[in-house]
Amino acid sequence: MTELPLSGVLVADFGRVLAAPYATMLLADLGADVIKVERPEHGDDTRAWGPPHAHGEATYFLSVNRNKRSVVLDLRDETDLRRARELMRRADVLIENFLPGTMERYGLGYQQAHACNPGVVYCSITGFGADAGAALPGYDLLIQAVGGLMSVTGPGPGEPVKTGVAVVDVLTGLHAAVGILAALRHRDAAGQGQHVQVNLLSTLLSSLVNQSAGYTLAGAVPTAMGNRHPSIAPYELFPTADRPIVIAVGNDRQFAALCRGLDAPELADDPRFTTNADRVAHVEELAGLLARRLRRAGADDWFARLTPLGVPCGPVNDLAQAFGLAERLGLAPYATLPGDGPDLNLVADPIGLSATPARYRRRPPRLGEHTDEITAWLDAPA
Repeated sequence: MTELPLSGVLVADFGRVLAAPYATMLLADLGADVIKVERPEHGDDTRAWGPPHAHGEATYFLSVNRNKRSVVLDLRDETDLRRARELMRRADVLIENFLPGTMERYGLGYQQAHACNPGVVYCSITGFGADAGAALPGYDLLIQAVGGLMSVTGPGPGEPVKTGVAVVDVLTGLHAAVGILAALRHRDAAGQGQHVQVNLLSTLLSSLVNQSAGYTLAGAVPTAMGNRHPSIAPYELFPTADRPIVIAVGNDRQFAALCRGLDAPELADDPRFTTNADRVAHVEELAGLLARRLRRAGADDWFARLTPLGVPCGPVNDLAQAFGLAERLGLAPYATLPGDGPDLNLVADPIGLSATPARYRRRPPRLGEHTDEITAWLDAPA
């Protein structure tokens, strides 16, 4: 069997909740040995974040902690603190998302890690950075609010809405993983570790892409537009005879195809709608004309009719329907993890590698499941 790309990389995971565990799960899927350090009795906060539960365990925790081993260490205990420092000394990567200064108080900060392990790639995830925002708590909902995401999400101005998932945490975990991989590449070339720093606010500002660039380059401050797009039309949600459908037309050719599919080819020649800029300028009139035609059939009927014409469209699926679609498309959306209990069906790693694809070697660990083997290893001479 081909060796995974991160085989032999030891990750000391002092992270908890979502951003850091998501990052380390990605590394673990690619072969890294991830040791998840958890506090006594309670462990990662998300172990208690339910419902829903599966086989008595919170699905929130299960979603981001496969392929890891769990060790319980009490950093207030002298023996366990010594073990944590030894783990830091042996690790290729250390990741943490405590408030700035917390790891330093235990002798586990970056400078302390670098002194005993110059090659370590040390990743710190914070909410607002390590300077003036160091004391601010970094919760995803809070970042969505103060970072501008909620100002462009919702029915309209003055009606902010959060996203349906902690997307800033996920994006931050993804950026952390990219930073760690880049630092590992540098270490392989130069023999030197470094400090990777990622924060939720900066990640969100970067991830707002065109909305951020509209402000930085043109001084435009966007507002919420419901399901519409500030620069493209038609690119929104429409009612049908049964459930809503999304039409996401990105160019004039697709718009002409949409008009043919709706038996309204004259709309493509209407001077109000000839170009994308014209359609954006007359989006209200256009939306009304399209909505009247789309109400004549159901969302699945329109999907079947418009898709072969090259029109990007699709009904609003719930998660069961979304997984069903992925299965029909051959995307293999499930990762089945066997264990000492019932098999767990989790979401598959989305990264496709032709030679070294992700492997699912371990179910998410129970709290302290590997404490004995890991502490024995740490207590033995290296």
